[in-house]
Amino acid sequence: MRLRSAARAALSRAGLVARLMPRRVRMRLTLLYGLLFVVSGAVLLTITYLLVNRPNSTVLVSRRGGSGSPGDAGVHMYSRDQVPGAVDSFAHAQQQQAMRQHAAEMQHLLTQSGIALAIMAVIAIGLGWLVAGRVLRPLRTITTTVQRISAHNVHERLAVDGPGDELKDLADTVDGLLGRLEAALDSHKRFVANAAHELRTPLTVEHALLEESLIDREATVDSFRANFERLLTLSEQQARLLESLLTLSGSERGLDRREPLDLAELTGDVVLASRPEADRRGLRLEPHIEPACTWGDDALVERLVANLLDNAMGYNAPDGWVTVVTGVRNGRAFVRVANTGPQIPPAGVSRLFEPFQRLGRTADNGHHGLGLSIVRSIAAAHDATLHAHARPQGGLVVEVDFPLRTPAPPLPHRAPAERPGMPTADGRAHSPLGHSI
Repeated sequence: MRLRSAARAALSRAGLVARLMPRRVRMRLTLLYGLLFVVSGAVLLTITYLLVNRPNSTVLVSRRGGSGSPGDAGVHMYSRDQVPGAVDSFAHAQQQQAMRQHAAEMQHLLTQSGIALAIMAVIAIGLGWLVAGRVLRPLRTITTTVQRISAHNVHERLAVDGPGDELKDLADTVDGLLGRLEAALDSHKRFVANAAHELRTPLTVEHALLEESLIDREATVDSFRANFERLLTLSEQQARLLESLLTLSGSERGLDRREPLDLAELTGDVVLASRPEADRRGLRLEPHIEPACTWGDDALVERLVANLLDNAMGYNAPDGWVTVVTGVRNGRAFVRVANTGPQIPPAGVSRLFEPFQRLGRTADNGHHGLGLSIVRSIAAAHDATLHAHARPQGGLVVEVDFPLRTPAPPLPHRAPAERPGMPTADGRAHSPLGHSI
Protein backbone atom coordinates (compact mmCIF):
# COMPACT_ATOMS: atom_id res chain seq x y z
CA MET A 1 0.00 0.00 0.00
CA ARG A 2 2.86 2.33 0.88
CA LEU A 3 4.60 1.44 -2.37
CA ARG A 4 1.50 2.40 -4.34
CA SER A 5 1.22 5.71 -2.48
CA ALA A 6 4.90 6.44 -3.09
CA ALA A 7 4.51 5.58 -6.77
CA ARG A 8 1.48 7.86 -7.10
CA ALA A 9 3.35 10.67 -5.33
CA ALA A 10 6.34 10.24 -7.66
CA LEU A 11 4.06 10.30 -10.70
CA SER A 12 2.33 13.40 -9.36
CA ARG A 13 5.66 15.19 -8.86
CA ALA A 14 6.79 14.16 -12.33
CA GLY A 15 3.56 15.48 -13.81
CA LEU A 16 3.93 18.76 -11.93
CA VAL A 17 7.50 19.19 -13.19
CA ALA A 18 6.37 18.42 -16.73
CA ARG A 19 3.60 21.04 -16.50
CA LEU A 20 5.96 23.66 -15.10
CA MET A 21 8.59 23.11 -17.81
CA PRO A 22 8.21 25.48 -20.77
CA ARG A 23 6.88 23.82 -23.90
CA ARG A 24 8.88 25.94 -26.34
CA VAL A 25 12.48 24.99 -26.98
CA ARG A 26 13.44 28.65 -27.32
CA MET A 27 12.22 29.44 -23.80
CA ARG A 28 13.99 26.38 -22.40
CA LEU A 29 17.24 27.36 -24.08
CA THR A 30 16.86 30.93 -22.77
CA LEU A 31 16.35 29.69 -19.22
CA LEU A 32 19.30 27.35 -19.61
CA TYR A 33 21.56 30.16 -20.86
CA GLY A 34 20.42 32.46 -18.02
CA LEU A 35 20.88 29.78 -15.37
CA LEU A 36 24.35 28.93 -16.61
CA PHE A 37 25.33 32.61 -16.57
CA VAL A 38 23.97 33.16 -13.04
CA VAL A 39 25.72 30.07 -11.70
CA SER A 40 29.00 30.98 -13.42
CA GLY A 41 28.76 34.59 -12.17
CA ALA A 42 27.99 33.47 -8.62
CA VAL A 43 30.97 31.10 -8.62
CA LEU A 44 33.24 33.85 -9.97
CA LEU A 45 32.05 36.36 -7.34
CA THR A 46 32.50 33.79 -4.58
CA ILE A 47 36.07 33.09 -5.64
CA THR A 48 36.81 36.85 -5.86
CA TYR A 49 35.25 37.46 -2.44
CA LEU A 50 37.30 34.71 -0.84
CA LEU A 51 40.52 35.99 -2.37
CA VAL A 52 39.90 39.61 -1.35
CA ASN A 53 38.71 38.65 2.14
CA ARG A 54 41.84 36.65 2.89
CA PRO A 55 43.31 37.85 6.32
CA ASN A 56 46.53 39.89 6.24
CA SER A 57 49.28 38.76 8.67
CA THR A 58 51.36 41.95 8.35
CA VAL A 59 51.09 44.94 10.77
CA LEU A 60 52.26 48.44 9.79
CA VAL A 61 53.14 50.78 12.71
CA SER A 62 54.09 54.44 12.41
CA ARG A 63 56.27 55.75 15.30
CA ARG A 64 57.16 59.34 16.09
CA GLY A 65 59.60 60.79 18.69
CA GLY A 66 61.94 57.84 18.89
CA SER A 67 65.59 57.69 20.05
CA GLY A 68 66.76 59.79 17.17
CA SER A 69 68.18 57.00 15.14
CA PRO A 70 67.04 56.74 11.59
CA GLY A 71 65.26 53.49 12.26
CA ASP A 72 63.24 54.87 15.21
CA ALA A 73 61.03 57.22 13.18
CA GLY A 74 58.77 56.33 10.25
CA VAL A 75 56.78 53.22 9.35
CA HIS A 76 57.75 49.84 10.71
CA MET A 77 56.46 46.46 9.41
CA TYR A 78 55.91 43.63 11.90
CA SER A 79 54.32 40.21 11.70
CA ARG A 80 51.48 39.38 14.06
CA ASP A 81 53.68 37.47 16.51
CA GLN A 82 56.59 39.96 16.43
CA VAL A 83 54.89 43.24 17.44
CA PRO A 84 56.96 44.91 20.26
CA GLY A 85 55.24 45.33 23.58
CA ALA A 86 55.59 49.10 23.47
CA VAL A 87 53.46 49.36 20.41
CA ASP A 88 51.26 46.33 20.92
CA SER A 89 48.21 48.24 22.20
CA PHE A 90 48.53 50.85 19.49
CA ALA A 91 48.93 48.18 16.82
CA HIS A 92 45.94 46.31 18.17
CA ALA A 93 43.78 49.39 17.93
CA GLN A 94 44.97 50.09 14.43
CA GLN A 95 44.34 46.50 13.46
CA GLN A 96 40.78 46.58 14.81
CA GLN A 97 40.07 49.73 12.88
CA ALA A 98 41.51 48.22 9.71
CA MET A 99 39.40 45.08 10.17
CA ARG A 100 36.22 47.14 10.57
CA GLN A 101 37.07 49.14 7.48
CA HIS A 102 37.84 45.93 5.57
CA ALA A 103 34.53 44.36 6.64
CA ALA A 104 32.66 47.45 5.50
CA GLU A 105 34.44 47.40 2.17
CA MET A 106 33.71 43.68 1.72
CA GLN A 107 30.04 44.26 2.51
CA HIS A 108 29.95 47.08 -0.01
CA LEU A 109 31.75 44.87 -2.56
CA LEU A 110 29.27 42.03 -1.99
CA THR A 111 26.29 44.34 -2.38
CA GLN A 112 27.61 45.96 -5.53
CA SER A 113 28.56 42.56 -6.98
CA GLY A 114 25.06 41.18 -6.30
CA ILE A 115 23.49 44.18 -8.04
CA ALA A 116 25.86 43.77 -10.99
CA LEU A 117 25.08 40.03 -11.16
CA ALA A 118 21.32 40.71 -11.17
CA ILE A 119 21.66 43.29 -13.95
CA MET A 120 23.87 40.99 -16.02
CA ALA A 121 21.45 38.08 -15.44
CA VAL A 122 18.65 40.13 -17.00
CA ILE A 123 20.94 41.07 -19.88
CA ALA A 124 22.02 37.41 -20.24
CA ILE A 125 18.40 36.24 -20.41
CA GLY A 126 17.66 38.81 -23.12
CA LEU A 127 20.75 37.85 -25.09
CA GLY A 128 19.91 34.17 -24.56
CA TRP A 129 16.46 34.76 -26.03
CA LEU A 130 17.98 36.40 -29.10
CA VAL A 131 20.71 33.76 -29.50
CA ALA A 132 18.22 30.90 -29.06
CA GLY A 133 15.99 32.43 -31.71
CA ARG A 134 18.95 32.78 -34.05
CA VAL A 135 20.03 29.17 -33.45
CA LEU A 136 16.50 27.79 -33.90
CA ARG A 137 15.68 29.86 -37.00
CA PRO A 138 16.82 27.11 -39.44
CA LEU A 139 14.80 24.59 -37.43
CA ARG A 140 11.68 26.74 -37.76
CA THR A 141 12.32 26.99 -41.48
CA ILE A 142 12.63 23.21 -41.70
CA THR A 143 9.41 22.72 -39.72
CA THR A 144 7.45 25.19 -41.83
CA THR A 145 8.65 23.68 -45.09
CA VAL A 146 7.95 20.10 -44.01
CA GLN A 147 4.43 21.07 -42.88
CA ARG A 148 3.79 22.62 -46.31
CA ILE A 149 4.98 19.54 -48.23
CA SER A 150 2.28 17.03 -49.12
CA ALA A 151 1.73 14.32 -51.72
CA HIS A 152 1.15 17.03 -54.34
CA ASN A 153 4.49 18.81 -53.86
CA VAL A 154 6.68 16.07 -52.40
CA HIS A 155 9.29 17.03 -55.00
CA GLU A 156 10.18 20.15 -52.98
CA ARG A 157 13.33 20.09 -50.88
CA LEU A 158 14.59 22.10 -47.90
CA ALA A 159 17.96 22.87 -49.53
CA VAL A 160 19.31 24.51 -46.36
CA ASP A 161 22.55 26.44 -46.91
CA GLY A 162 25.16 27.08 -44.28
CA PRO A 163 27.95 25.35 -42.40
CA GLY A 164 27.93 21.60 -42.09
CA ASP A 165 26.56 21.54 -38.54
CA GLU A 166 23.90 19.35 -36.93
CA LEU A 167 21.03 21.42 -38.37
CA LYS A 168 22.47 21.12 -41.88
CA ASP A 169 22.78 17.35 -41.35
CA LEU A 170 19.14 17.26 -40.18
CA ALA A 171 17.98 19.18 -43.25
CA ASP A 172 19.96 16.88 -45.56
CA THR A 173 18.47 13.85 -43.80
CA VAL A 174 14.94 15.23 -44.28
CA ASP A 175 15.73 15.89 -47.96
CA GLY A 176 16.87 12.29 -48.33
CA LEU A 177 13.69 11.06 -46.66
CA LEU A 178 11.57 13.21 -48.98
CA GLY A 179 13.43 11.78 -51.95
CA ARG A 180 12.70 8.23 -50.84
CA LEU A 181 9.07 9.12 -50.21
CA GLU A 182 8.79 10.65 -53.67
CA ALA A 183 10.25 7.52 -55.25
CA ALA A 184 7.87 5.32 -53.22
CA LEU A 185 4.85 7.42 -54.21
CA ASP A 186 5.84 7.34 -57.87
CA SER A 187 6.27 3.57 -57.68
CA HIS A 188 2.90 3.24 -55.97
CA LYS A 189 1.21 5.36 -58.63
CA ARG A 190 2.77 3.30 -61.42
CA PHE A 191 1.76 0.09 -59.66
CA VAL A 192 -1.86 1.21 -59.28
CA ALA A 193 -2.01 2.39 -62.89
CA ASN A 194 -0.53 -0.86 -64.21
CA ALA A 195 -2.79 -2.98 -62.00
CA ALA A 196 -5.84 -1.04 -63.19
CA HIS A 197 -4.75 -1.54 -66.80
CA GLU A 198 -4.17 -5.28 -66.31
CA LEU A 199 -7.60 -5.68 -64.70
CA ARG A 200 -9.45 -3.41 -67.14
CA THR A 201 -8.47 -5.38 -70.25
CA PRO A 202 -10.07 -8.72 -69.25
CA LEU A 203 -13.10 -6.91 -67.86
CA THR A 204 -13.59 -5.20 -71.23
CA VAL A 205 -13.32 -8.52 -73.04
CA GLU A 206 -15.77 -10.14 -70.62
CA HIS A 207 -18.27 -7.34 -71.18
CA ALA A 208 -17.92 -7.71 -74.94
CA LEU A 209 -18.49 -11.49 -74.78
CA LEU A 210 -21.56 -11.11 -72.59
CA GLU A 211 -22.95 -8.37 -74.81
CA GLU A 212 -22.35 -10.51 -77.89
CA SER A 213 -24.25 -13.41 -76.33
CA LEU A 214 -27.22 -11.16 -75.57
CA ILE A 215 -27.33 -9.37 -78.94
CA ASP A 216 -26.81 -12.37 -81.21
CA ARG A 217 -30.33 -13.74 -81.81
CA GLU A 218 -29.00 -16.65 -83.85
CA ALA A 219 -26.63 -17.83 -81.14
CA THR A 220 -26.40 -21.58 -80.70
CA VAL A 221 -25.45 -23.77 -77.79
CA ASP A 222 -21.96 -24.18 -79.24
CA SER A 223 -21.44 -20.41 -79.47
CA PHE A 224 -22.66 -19.96 -75.92
CA ARG A 225 -20.30 -22.71 -74.77
CA ALA A 226 -17.36 -21.11 -76.61
CA ASN A 227 -18.09 -17.73 -75.02
CA PHE A 228 -18.41 -19.30 -71.58
CA GLU A 229 -15.10 -21.09 -72.04
CA ARG A 230 -13.41 -17.80 -72.93
CA LEU A 231 -15.07 -16.14 -69.92
CA LEU A 232 -13.82 -18.94 -67.69
CA THR A 233 -10.28 -18.48 -69.02
CA LEU A 234 -10.42 -14.75 -68.39
CA SER A 235 -11.74 -15.36 -64.89
CA GLU A 236 -8.86 -17.73 -64.15
CA GLN A 237 -6.36 -15.16 -65.40
CA GLN A 238 -7.84 -12.50 -63.12
CA ALA A 239 -7.75 -14.92 -60.19
CA ARG A 240 -4.07 -15.59 -60.86
CA LEU A 241 -3.39 -11.87 -61.06
CA LEU A 242 -5.16 -11.17 -57.77
CA GLU A 243 -3.30 -14.07 -56.11
CA SER A 244 -0.01 -12.62 -57.31
CA LEU A 245 -0.93 -9.18 -55.99
CA LEU A 246 -1.78 -10.67 -52.60
CA THR A 247 1.51 -12.57 -52.51
CA LEU A 248 3.44 -9.44 -53.45
CA SER A 249 1.69 -7.42 -50.76
CA GLY A 250 2.24 -10.11 -48.13
CA SER A 251 5.95 -10.53 -48.85
CA GLU A 252 6.53 -6.76 -48.66
CA ARG A 253 5.13 -6.69 -45.10
CA GLY A 254 7.92 -8.98 -43.91
CA LEU A 255 8.00 -12.42 -42.30
CA ASP A 256 5.66 -13.56 -39.56
CA ARG A 257 7.83 -16.58 -38.78
CA ARG A 258 11.31 -17.93 -39.51
CA GLU A 259 11.95 -21.65 -39.58
CA PRO A 260 15.01 -23.71 -40.54
CA LEU A 261 14.90 -24.78 -44.16
CA ASP A 262 17.15 -26.23 -46.84
CA LEU A 263 17.19 -24.57 -50.26
CA ALA A 264 18.24 -27.89 -51.79
CA GLU A 265 15.11 -29.66 -50.56
CA LEU A 266 12.71 -26.93 -51.66
CA THR A 267 14.43 -26.50 -55.02
CA GLY A 268 14.41 -30.24 -55.64
CA ASP A 269 10.65 -30.36 -55.09
CA VAL A 270 10.07 -27.40 -57.41
CA VAL A 271 12.30 -28.91 -60.13
CA LEU A 272 10.48 -32.23 -59.88
CA ALA A 273 7.09 -30.55 -60.27
CA SER A 274 8.30 -28.33 -63.14
CA ARG A 275 9.99 -31.04 -65.21
CA PRO A 276 6.81 -32.05 -67.14
CA GLU A 277 6.28 -28.43 -68.17
CA ALA A 278 9.93 -28.21 -69.29
CA ASP A 279 9.54 -31.40 -71.34
CA ARG A 280 6.37 -30.04 -72.92
CA ARG A 281 8.25 -26.89 -73.96
CA GLY A 282 11.21 -28.89 -75.23
CA LEU A 283 13.64 -27.42 -72.66
CA ARG A 284 16.51 -29.17 -70.87
CA LEU A 285 16.15 -28.72 -67.12
CA GLU A 286 19.54 -29.28 -65.45
CA PRO A 287 19.59 -29.18 -61.63
CA HIS A 288 22.86 -29.04 -59.65
CA ILE A 289 21.61 -29.18 -56.09
CA GLU A 290 23.76 -29.18 -52.96
CA PRO A 291 22.69 -28.54 -49.34
CA ALA A 292 22.16 -24.86 -48.48
CA CYS A 293 20.65 -24.27 -45.03
CA THR A 294 19.05 -20.99 -44.06
CA TRP A 295 16.15 -19.53 -42.08
CA GLY A 296 12.86 -18.29 -43.45
CA ASP A 297 9.32 -19.06 -44.55
CA ASP A 298 9.43 -22.25 -46.60
CA ALA A 299 6.24 -21.40 -48.52
CA LEU A 300 7.60 -18.02 -49.63
CA VAL A 301 11.04 -19.39 -50.50
CA GLU A 302 9.35 -22.15 -52.48
CA ARG A 303 7.35 -19.48 -54.35
CA LEU A 304 10.61 -17.62 -55.03
CA VAL A 305 12.25 -20.67 -56.64
CA ALA A 306 9.08 -21.57 -58.54
CA ASN A 307 8.78 -18.04 -59.94
CA LEU A 308 12.42 -18.09 -61.07
CA LEU A 309 11.89 -21.42 -62.83
CA ASP A 310 8.60 -20.34 -64.40
CA ASN A 311 10.18 -17.13 -65.66
CA ALA A 312 13.18 -19.04 -67.04
CA MET A 313 10.92 -21.47 -68.91
CA GLY A 314 8.37 -18.89 -70.03
CA TYR A 315 10.97 -16.59 -71.63
CA ASN A 316 13.22 -19.12 -73.30
CA ALA A 317 14.27 -20.15 -76.76
CA PRO A 318 13.36 -23.32 -78.71
CA ASP A 319 15.52 -26.26 -77.64
CA GLY A 320 16.92 -24.10 -74.83
CA TRP A 321 17.99 -25.04 -71.36
CA VAL A 322 17.47 -24.01 -67.75
CA THR A 323 20.01 -24.67 -64.99
CA VAL A 324 19.20 -24.57 -61.28
CA VAL A 325 22.04 -24.50 -58.77
CA THR A 326 21.98 -24.44 -54.96
CA GLY A 327 24.91 -24.48 -52.55
CA VAL A 328 27.06 -22.46 -50.19
CA ARG A 329 29.61 -19.87 -51.28
CA ASN A 330 31.40 -17.12 -49.33
CA GLY A 331 29.45 -17.94 -46.20
CA ARG A 332 26.04 -17.55 -47.91
CA ALA A 333 23.45 -20.08 -49.03
CA PHE A 334 22.40 -19.39 -52.61
CA VAL A 335 20.06 -20.50 -55.36
CA ARG A 336 20.86 -19.57 -58.97
CA VAL A 337 18.69 -20.00 -62.05
CA ALA A 338 20.09 -19.40 -65.54
CA ASN A 339 18.39 -19.86 -68.89
CA THR A 340 18.75 -19.28 -72.58
CA GLY A 341 16.37 -16.91 -74.30
CA PRO A 342 16.09 -13.62 -76.18
CA GLN A 343 18.67 -10.89 -75.87
CA ILE A 344 18.09 -8.58 -72.90
CA PRO A 345 19.70 -5.12 -72.80
CA PRO A 346 21.93 -4.99 -69.69
CA ALA A 347 20.39 -1.66 -68.73
CA GLY A 348 16.91 -3.19 -68.78
CA VAL A 349 17.55 -6.06 -66.38
CA SER A 350 16.64 -4.09 -63.25
CA ARG A 351 13.38 -2.97 -64.91
CA LEU A 352 12.25 -6.61 -65.15
CA PHE A 353 11.97 -6.75 -61.35
CA GLU A 354 9.43 -3.94 -61.29
CA PRO A 355 5.73 -4.92 -61.17
CA PHE A 356 4.01 -5.48 -64.53
CA GLN A 357 7.27 -5.28 -66.49
CA ARG A 358 7.81 -7.91 -69.21
CA LEU A 359 10.13 -8.43 -72.13
CA GLY A 360 7.08 -7.99 -74.34
CA ARG A 361 4.21 -5.73 -73.33
CA THR A 362 1.64 -8.47 -73.99
CA ALA A 363 0.16 -10.90 -71.53
CA ASP A 364 -1.13 -13.45 -74.04
CA ASN A 365 1.00 -16.19 -72.43
CA GLY A 366 -0.65 -15.64 -69.04
CA HIS A 367 2.28 -13.73 -67.54
CA HIS A 368 1.42 -10.45 -65.88
CA GLY A 369 4.96 -9.31 -65.14
CA LEU A 370 4.74 -9.96 -61.39
CA GLY A 371 6.92 -13.06 -61.08
CA LEU A 372 10.29 -11.36 -60.66
CA SER A 373 8.88 -8.53 -58.56
CA ILE A 374 7.58 -11.18 -56.16
CA VAL A 375 11.05 -12.74 -56.15
CA ARG A 376 12.57 -9.39 -55.19
CA SER A 377 10.06 -8.82 -52.38
CA ILE A 378 10.53 -12.31 -50.93
CA ALA A 379 14.31 -11.91 -51.06
CA ALA A 380 14.09 -8.57 -49.24
CA ALA A 381 11.83 -10.11 -46.57
CA HIS A 382 14.48 -12.81 -45.93
CA ASP A 383 17.42 -10.35 -45.79
CA ALA A 384 18.70 -11.99 -48.95
CA THR A 385 20.76 -10.35 -51.70
CA LEU A 386 19.46 -10.48 -55.27
CA HIS A 387 21.84 -10.44 -58.25
CA ALA A 388 20.77 -10.57 -61.89
CA HIS A 389 22.53 -10.05 -65.21
CA ALA A 390 21.82 -10.74 -68.86
CA ARG A 391 23.78 -13.47 -70.66
CA PRO A 392 25.69 -12.19 -73.70
CA GLN A 393 24.27 -15.07 -75.77
CA GLY A 394 20.72 -14.34 -74.60
CA GLY A 395 18.77 -15.18 -71.51
CA LEU A 396 19.05 -14.25 -67.86
CA VAL A 397 20.96 -15.31 -64.76
CA VAL A 398 19.35 -14.65 -61.37
CA GLU A 399 21.01 -15.51 -58.05
CA VAL A 400 19.62 -15.05 -54.56
CA ASP A 401 22.03 -15.27 -51.59
CA PHE A 402 20.50 -16.08 -48.19
CA PRO A 403 22.12 -15.81 -44.73
CA LEU A 404 23.73 -19.16 -43.94
CA ARG A 405 22.37 -21.32 -41.13
CA THR A 406 24.52 -23.70 -39.14
CA PRO A 407 23.71 -27.23 -40.36
CA ALA A 408 20.94 -28.81 -38.35
CA PRO A 409 19.20 -32.19 -38.47
CA PRO A 410 17.52 -32.55 -41.88
CA LEU A 411 13.89 -31.60 -42.13
CA PRO A 412 11.42 -34.34 -43.06
CA HIS A 413 11.23 -34.57 -46.84
CA ARG A 414 7.89 -33.64 -48.36
CA ALA A 415 7.09 -35.51 -51.50
CA PRO A 416 5.48 -33.52 -54.32
CA ALA A 417 2.40 -35.73 -54.05
CA GLU A 418 1.74 -34.27 -50.62
CA ARG A 419 1.36 -30.83 -52.18
CA PRO A 420 -1.27 -30.83 -54.93
CA GLY A 421 -0.43 -27.31 -56.12
CA MET A 422 3.05 -25.93 -56.74
CA PRO A 423 3.04 -22.10 -56.92
CA THR A 424 4.78 -20.49 -59.85
CA ALA A 425 5.20 -16.99 -61.22
CA ASP A 426 2.16 -14.71 -61.34
CA GLY A 427 0.29 -16.86 -58.82
CA ARG A 428 -0.11 -19.89 -61.09
CA ALA A 429 0.36 -23.40 -59.80
CA HIS A 430 1.36 -26.70 -61.40
CA SER A 431 0.04 -30.03 -60.35
CA PRO A 432 2.54 -32.93 -60.01
CA LEU A 433 1.59 -33.90 -63.55
CA GLY A 434 2.66 -30.49 -64.88
CA HIS A 435 -0.79 -29.11 -65.70
CA SER A 436 -1.48 -25.49 -64.82
CA ILE A 437 -4.16 -25.07 -62.20
